[in-house]
Amino acid sequence: MSATDLKQIYWRSRRGMLEIEAKLVPFIRDHFQDLSSEEQKTYEAMLDLEDWEIFDWLQGREVPEDPMVRALVEKIIACKSTL
Repeated sequence: MSATDLKQIYWRSRRGMLEIEAKLVPFIRDHFQDLSSEEQKTYEAMLDLEDWEIFDWLQGREVPEDPMVRALVEKIIACKSTL
């Protein structure tokens, strides 16, 4: 993945809700490169979703049906990095 692609993903991780951004930005900054290519594609696809849906997943209110998305959300929740 090129540096330009990574920057685009980083900026797409910046969301309208601070609560989401506070989880996604540190995750993308500190852990994205360690993900498999399939996980990276799943993350990118997740960014196309509405903020409320991502928020509910990150808060544990809802659980993604797709096992790949569910595993990725668990990794994001487990990330202890901060902005």
